[in-house]
Amino acid sequence: MSDVVHTGGCQCGAIRFRLVGDAPDASICHCRMCQKAFGAYYAPLVAAGEAELTWTRGQLKYFHSSNHVRRGFCENCGTPMTYEAEDGIAISAGSFDEPGRLPPVVQFGAEGKIGFVDRLHELPERDTMDDIASAPFLDDIVSYQHPDHDTETWPPENNPKEDEQ
Repeated sequence: MSDVVHTGGCQCGAIRFRLVGDAPDASICHCRMCQKAFGAYYAPLVAAGEAELTWTRGQLKYFHSSNHVRRGFCENCGTPMTYEAEDGIAISAGSFDEPGRLPPVVQFGAEGKIGFVDRLHELPERDTMDDIASAPFLDDIVSYQHPDHDTETWPPENNPKEDEQ
């Protein structure tokens, strides 16, 4: 096993993980079940394979999306975390601290692929702050998202409690 280490976690920081070893492949799944699970046009996943996966903080909640698959998520913030089936576990690519290190190498569920996905790269691009005139709240936005690295404690003391509205 290689000494490659990947870390990651959910948006709020309640769940953290460490993957040690080479992840065999990252993929994109276009099936309708993955679209619903991720609330997106497709689900980017990284198969753990033979790499050693350790949950370093928190515990996942699960939804059985079929008789063969369960999906792990953070019960606090809702971040989709895992796709688990008889052939192994895959982790949501966006939950890795450095998702760019794990580019997809294959696409699954092509029968559910939405046609315009192949043209997303043709859309105009803007940086977040380019919309400041139409969204002035961006000028002083404070993120409560967990940073993209391990931390000693969770939750941070300066983070407001969720659902206080």
